[in-house]
Amino acid sequence: MTDNHTAYRPRRSVLYMPSSNERALEKAKTLPVDALILDLEDAVAPDAKDIARENACAAVRSGAYGRRELTIRVNGLGSQWHDADLAAAAAAGPDAIVVPKVGSAEEVRSLVEAMEAAGAPAHTRLWAMVETPAAVLHAEEIALASDRLACLVLGTNDLYKELGATFVPGRAAVQTALQLVLLAARAAGVAVVDGVYNDVKDAEGFLAEARQGREMGFDGKTLIHPGQVGPCNDVFAPGADEVEQARAVIAAFETAQAQGRGVATLNGRLIENLHVDTARKVLATAEAIAALS
Repeated sequence: MTDNHTAYRPRRSVLYMPSSNERALEKAKTLPVDALILDLEDAVAPDAKDIARENACAAVRSGAYGRRELTIRVNGLGSQWHDADLAAAAAAGPDAIVVPKVGSAEEVRSLVEAMEAAGAPAHTRLWAMVETPAAVLHAEEIALASDRLACLVLGTNDLYKELGATFVPGRAAVQTALQLVLLAARAAGVAVVDGVYNDVKDAEGFLAEARQGREMGFDGKTLIHPGQVGPCNDVFAPGADEVEQARAVIAAFETAQAQGRGVATLNGRLIENLHVDTARKVLATAEAIAALS
């Protein structure tokens, strides 16, 4: 639930916002979202790329987004806009630069070199989007390629397209890919965020997929509509019962240790170090979320 290089930061809700839309950027200042992806890629028409780039960089420099994590998604490697996007984003110094369709560790290192050459400050991290079969199969190498890389972001729409798969509730066609990227992120100690849910009017379907993502182990979910933010925050936050149980686990273990025992029991269940570690993560997550409000 955290990366190797920074303290845990909530990324329950990660909302794409088209940077060509100034009204949307203004609205984003009021949303209870953990992170924003100021988009220069898919959500922006070719004739609006330049103004979107200017708007995103101005938003980052404005300091008007409070505690929200601000990232900029640039156009992909090889596109006519990529170099200018990356240079401008690096100079603006967001919390991270999000790059679509990262396919290899070599690409990660190349991106980091370009960020540093453009003067990206130390706090500006790289988020790599995993959207192709090749990227899934090399996800661990991608995740370990640089200390600048802080998060893997699933691009599930592109993955479905590349696989020739059909979307069905439960996402059977991409579950293996989701799990491989999760494994890679956890092995590398970086964050990992689930893909988008496309039907913004299907609240029940969205909740089911968000719950699936949380149960699998994702830190949060990328979103395409402000209405998805609140439900997503709720799904990916520890509930009151979960927090209470975590406190009880820690208390039972500490009591057992004080009595010279290496294990404890709580309501008939064995409590070991690994359960205590999980409980402490739950409390750290809850505390980090509470600090946002």
